[in-house]
Amino acid sequence: MEIAVAQYALGGDKPANLETLRRLVETAADRGAGLVVGPEGAMHDFLPVELSLAQVAEPLDGPFVTGLSEVAARREVTIVAGMFESVEGDAGHAYNTVVAIGPDGRLIGRYRKQHLFDALGWRESDRLAGGAASERLVFDCGDLRVGVLTCYDIRFPELSRALADDGVTVLVTPAAWVAGPLKAQQFRTLATARAIENVCYLAASVANPPTYTGESCIIDPFGVVLASLEGEPGVAVAEVSVERLAECRERMPSLEHRRWRVVPA
Repeated sequence: MEIAVAQYALGGDKPANLETLRRLVETAADRGAGLVVGPEGAMHDFLPVELSLAQVAEPLDGPFVTGLSEVAARREVTIVAGMFESVEGDAGHAYNTVVAIGPDGRLIGRYRKQHLFDALGWRESDRLAGGAASERLVFDCGDLRVGVLTCYDIRFPELSRALADDGVTVLVTPAAWVAGPLKAQQFRTLATARAIENVCYLAASVANPPTYTGESCIIDPFGVVLASLEGEPGVAVAEVSVERLAECRERMPSLEHRRWRVVPA
C-alpha cells in the first residue's frame, strides 16, 4: 500500500485548514495513497496561547470530521488527522484528539492524546484534558494494522510498545512539533527509534514552519527514511509492504526476545 503524510502551516481559520487538508488528501490520492496522515491540530492551530481551545473545539460529528469524511469517501482513502474535541461538562478544556476515517467515510475511531506537553515553557494541561492511559486507537487498513501516537507521545516508548503488542505494523504520528534548537533532530531521532525498536513502519505528519519543525517522514522497520518533507507544505508518499515487514521481523526478532511487558500507570 502507498501511504502519505501531508504537511502544511496551521492557522486559526478552521474552514481554510480543512480546505488545505482536503486539497492535500486529493493530491495524495492522485499519487496512489490509500492512507493519508495529517498533522496534530489539523483543524486549528494551538496559538495564541491565550486562546481557549474549548472555544474552537467540535464534537466528532462536527464540520471538521464531516468534511474529512466527505473527501475520504469520495476518494476511497483512509484519513488520520488531529482536531480539538469538545469535553462534555468542561468549558475550559478540550481533548487533543486524532480521528481515523475509513474509505467509506465512516469514523473508525478516535484517540485522545495521553501525554500533554508541559515543558519548554508550554503548558498544554492548562487548555487540554488528557486521554485515558487505557485507551488506544488501533485499526486495520488493507493488510496493515495501524496505531496512533500524537506528537509528545513519541517521547514515551512504552506507548508505542503497547501498540506493538496490539499487533500494529504502522505507527502514525500526527504532530505539531514546536520549532527550536535541536528540535527537528530530536523528532527524527525519536521517530526512527520508535520504528526500529518495534520493527514497524512509522508515518509522521508534522505541521509546517516557522512555528513548527515540519520534516514529515515515512520510516521503514530498519530505520530507512522512505520519504520526507522539509520546510515546505506538500505531500510525501511511500510504499509500505507487509512482505518487507515480515522480512525485517524475521531477520531482527527483537519483539520475540523481550523480557518485560508494558503496564499502564
